[in-house]
Amino acid sequence: EGKGGGGGGGGGLAGKSFLDLFSGSGIIALEAFSRGASPVEAVENDSAKRAVLLANAALAGSALRCRFVPVERYIQRHKGGPFDFIFCDPPFPYRYKRELLEKIAASPLMDEQSRLIIHYPRGDECGGGCGALRLVERKTYGRSTVDFLQKC
Repeated sequence: EGKGGGGGGGGGLAGKSFLDLFSGSGIIALEAFSRGASPVEAVENDSAKRAVLLANAALAGSALRCRFVPVERYIQRHKGGPFDFIFCDPPFPYRYKRELLEKIAASPLMDEQSRLIIHYPRGDECGGGCGALRLVERKTYGRSTVDFLQKC
């Protein structure tokens, strides 16, 4: 089985790399770590969330790295290899979701085996395939939608 694992949701994360963009408290990154993902990286720019993110990251020891920069800058400057899973949870009012997805797809963060997961408000026009990405799976939870995307 390739780097991306099985279906859109769930599945084992053991040995898979995981990137959490707009990490907030880091709870998604921590959950990925608890399911075996390594390495795990969390990116958050909001300084008000820094202490909580660092405290949560400490629970994973050195396996969870935190980056405190704007997500857009992180995407632009990241030079490392691709991640197996990229979770992106921009604030619901964030207007540039589609552009963000396109930048992620064009960056070294993603290859053909990577799975990009984005959480956004139901009814938002952000989701689905765009440019170099195709929709693999969509799940709706109340007022939220989660899309699982891969490169075309």
